[in-house]
Amino acid sequence: MSRRDTASLRSVDTLVIGGGQSALATAYFLRRWQVNYVVLDDQASPGGAWQNAWPSLQLFSPAQWSSLPGWPMPGGEKHYPSRDDVVTYLRAYEARYAVPVVRPVKVTTVVAHSDGLRVQTDNGDWLARTVISATGSWRSPYVPTYVGQTSYRGRQMHSADYRGVDDLRGLRVLVVGGGNSGAQIFAEVSRVSEATWVTLTPPSYLPDDVDGRVLFERATARWQATQRGLPDPYPDNGLGHIVMVPSVRAARERGDLHAVRAFERFVEDGVVWRDGTHSPVDLVIWCTGFRPALAHLHGLQIMDSNGRIRVSGTRAVDAPRLWLVGYGDWTGYASATLIGVMRSARATAQEVVAFLGEPEAATTQSRKGDAAG
Repeated sequence: MSRRDTASLRSVDTLVIGGGQSALATAYFLRRWQVNYVVLDDQASPGGAWQNAWPSLQLFSPAQWSSLPGWPMPGGEKHYPSRDDVVTYLRAYEARYAVPVVRPVKVTTVVAHSDGLRVQTDNGDWLARTVISATGSWRSPYVPTYVGQTSYRGRQMHSADYRGVDDLRGLRVLVVGGGNSGAQIFAEVSRVSEATWVTLTPPSYLPDDVDGRVLFERATARWQATQRGLPDPYPDNGLGHIVMVPSVRAARERGDLHAVRAFERFVEDGVVWRDGTHSPVDLVIWCTGFRPALAHLHGLQIMDSNGRIRVSGTRAVDAPRLWLVGYGDWTGYASATLIGVMRSARATAQEVVAFLGEPEAATTQSRKGDAAG
């Protein structure tokens, strides 16, 4: 690279890629420790991936247990936030802490550079001494492959594209997936359509009086055991997986909350089950999860065959200027949740500060203090 090319790059100590909950939690600690950082977000407005969730989505933890560091989400211990509540909170959080976000900017690739990492975007390139990837998984939905799938003439959508039941009334719908999104979407769709819930194994329900707080406490216990070199106390995540939010309980009360095992293959107008019977299907909704959205890191050539990057904590083993925050348990227990990402975000910021040198020796943003926090 010529000196002219290098001179044309915008430089920063730390570049955070992604503008959702994980990026904001990390930004909170970078700000506290006065790191010179910038956030690049490919969304047109604040709110992260939550802006794309279905309108009726409801968190399964109260607001107090669904908060980012420094500022509780309004609602306290009894209010279970909706999608719109979360978007409103994230937008206010970004403004409260004056997070330096540039948007919309799409990061196309990250490559090694002699002075750091070069981050190439659709709006010019950056040279960063350190990079924190916090892109989550929303842009990488996973859909399993079935025999005959390409010949199926009905509609297919992923939960990432589900927007409610307005155009589903009277349709024959399969909801595929045994997690919380599958349960919530099936509970809603089954009110207006001929819906069947398909899961690989029988759904695992939490008791009615247990919510996401318990899941977070168990994730914390798993993290503490790891720190002490002890066995995982909850290798199967403990009590169950599906939280009985009001819509799921309502489906149970009206007798709809039951699931069947997976079908064998697709045909043009529907599916064939393992016993050979055939069901016409108008729509399949895949509630089958997501994969880490890491396409922008392919240029570093450090991914394994499963599309993951080896990490120590959140730091990439094979690219020590790179950290990954918020991608699930492999980058920190419960790190893909609002409250759970705090631990990983704080540890990441501490490591970045140590890498850059003493905070006062690094280029800093103007001190704003923590008066707002």
